[in-house]
Amino acid sequence: MKYRITARHTHGCSIDLPASKSIGNRALLIGALAGCLHDVVLPTLCDDTRVMLDALSTHSRVIDVHNAGTAMRFLTAYFSCLPGEHILTGTPRMQQRPIGTLVDALREVGAKITYEGTEGYPPLRIEGSKLCGGNIVMRGDVSSQFISAILMVAPYMSKGLQLTIVGEVLSQPYIAMTIDVMRHCGANVNCQGNTITVAPIPYNKALRDVESDWSSASYWYEVAYLNSSQYQLNGLQNYFISPQDYPKQGDCKVAYYYNLLGVKTSYNTSGVTITTDESHRLAGLVELNLQDNPDLAQTIIIGCLLKDQHFDITGLNNLRIKECDRIDALQSEARKLGYVLSQPQEGRLSWTGERCEVEYPITISTYNDHRMAMAFAPAALVFDEIYIDNAQVVEKSYPTFWDDLQRAGFVITPCPDRKEETPQ
Repeated sequence: MKYRITARHTHGCSIDLPASKSIGNRALLIGALAGCLHDVVLPTLCDDTRVMLDALSTHSRVIDVHNAGTAMRFLTAYFSCLPGEHILTGTPRMQQRPIGTLVDALREVGAKITYEGTEGYPPLRIEGSKLCGGNIVMRGDVSSQFISAILMVAPYMSKGLQLTIVGEVLSQPYIAMTIDVMRHCGANVNCQGNTITVAPIPYNKALRDVESDWSSASYWYEVAYLNSSQYQLNGLQNYFISPQDYPKQGDCKVAYYYNLLGVKTSYNTSGVTITTDESHRLAGLVELNLQDNPDLAQTIIIGCLLKDQHFDITGLNNLRIKECDRIDALQSEARKLGYVLSQPQEGRLSWTGERCEVEYPITISTYNDHRMAMAFAPAALVFDEIYIDNAQVVEKSYPTFWDDLQRAGFVITPCPDRKEETPQ
């Protein structure tokens, strides 16, 4: 379904954000291992958490995770230590996303995994059994989810696990989040430098309450940046006063990044209030390294373009293996808005003012990527109207996104495909 979006009369409002799918998926897997899956409370299920919950609850031998990359990585580890044979598969795009680093590591600790198609890629055939564990080494520059996946099943390895991460570590806050959830649920995890040791002590409880999603909050920071309205974002944790072992979301750093751009964050008992404060705005070129927060790239880049803010952003190396090739997708769709993004080197995008002709009517392709849809939607604040193809893709992480935009005064009009308009 294509949506037409206009934003002539927007205003501030209060938004109930969805639960963090990053914490939620970790809580679900650990809850399943601990035998208390149903103790995990998720008020809103997005596609990614629904896929995870269904896979952990089903007795089916074949598990289709569709486009849920987190589920593919986490479930590969989970079914490796669960008795029985399972086949993990997904969409054609999922079958292009590498998983060899995780499979190799799991094989080292005793997993029996074979490729059903191309070597190094899903689908996978997994013969689950008790994993032996031991000492292994993994690269940190591919996906933090590979590391998180094997860590979460480590308490059920007969020897436990000693994992040493080598090289540059991408998305490190997500590894820290995994360790926080594990400790909260009773795991014995010790970290010394880049070596993580997990004792063979099973979990004794689940993480019951999952806070709201800072990644979803990032789109409201973009909206506030563009229209200067005030928004109350409910359910976000104030980490300055939270318990030490509560899982911290790395994408909470969006508050810092947008503070540089002039959006102020104030914490309260319900969550946070955000509003534009130009006195906070950084003058000149904005230089950021998003190595730890790659999921914030689209909202920050598009926000800056729409405000004519020059930037140079690095740390984007793994954007090519996300739901789509986000480097190419950003460059292609930004041109439709009249902006020419340059890539001085791999993993780096910058803009210093180069423009091109706007492509009217502006129709944004989402590439089956939820973050493309949500990052480009606020462009309606700058242009008279924009169109978003495959708008329902937001259900992957933020099912109520379009409803929430309407609450803020955006006008969303469905534009049925021609085949839908043809009488049957």
